[in-house]
Amino acid sequence: MKKKVAKFSVLPVVGASIFFYSFSTKKAQDINDAVLEEFRTFNEEMVFEVPAAPEVLVIEPETTSFPELGKSYVAFKEALGFKESGGDYKIINEFGYMGKYQFGRGTLKLIGIRDTNLFLNSPDLQEEAFYANASRNKWILRKDIEKFKDQVVNGIQITESGILAAAHLAGPGNVKKFLRSNGANSFNDGFGTSIKHYFKKFAGYDTSSVVPDRTAKVNNPSVI
Repeated sequence: MKKKVAKFSVLPVVGASIFFYSFSTKKAQDINDAVLEEFRTFNEEMVFEVPAAPEVLVIEPETTSFPELGKSYVAFKEALGFKESGGDYKIINEFGYMGKYQFGRGTLKLIGIRDTNLFLNSPDLQEEAFYANASRNKWILRKDIEKFKDQVVNGIQITESGILAAAHLAGPGNVKKFLRSNGANSFNDGFGTSIKHYFKKFAGYDTSSVVPDRTAKVNNPSVI
């Protein structure tokens, strides 16, 4: 009797255990599935595209090309202006000479300029003044240019542009004295710059475009 009871009492327990195990396993599987689904959803939400690096626009620096000036009139006046003032239109030196080409008041009056403030503030007027003064000096020195051009005076090769540069520094009268004395009568300005240096430094430029004119003046009537 006890043997039967023992035999039939175990089966329900085993069945219950199997049922409980199956139930627990299914539940665990459901939980696992739910967790995996949450994890997958989380991953999908976290996935994002990294924006591509912005394209770098490389801007090449602008380069300005200047024509070769060579030995032109423009090259002549720019070289002379740089020597006189470093190309500064508004400078006044300790002796009162003004602008890019360092004009004195007396010379400015000769070519028709009396308003020095207007002169200092007008690059165009200064360029016009340079041409007018060179034109006037070329007329005064026309005979000396004809006689001494391409000659050697006191070891210096004489050229038209050298004569005009020397006249700008020392005035046409001192150029005549130097040439006609075979270089014996020289001239130095207030800074010690010699007329001989200008003959050499500014030799060989093409100044043929400068027309000799005894009465050369600027073309701006407001300053005459």
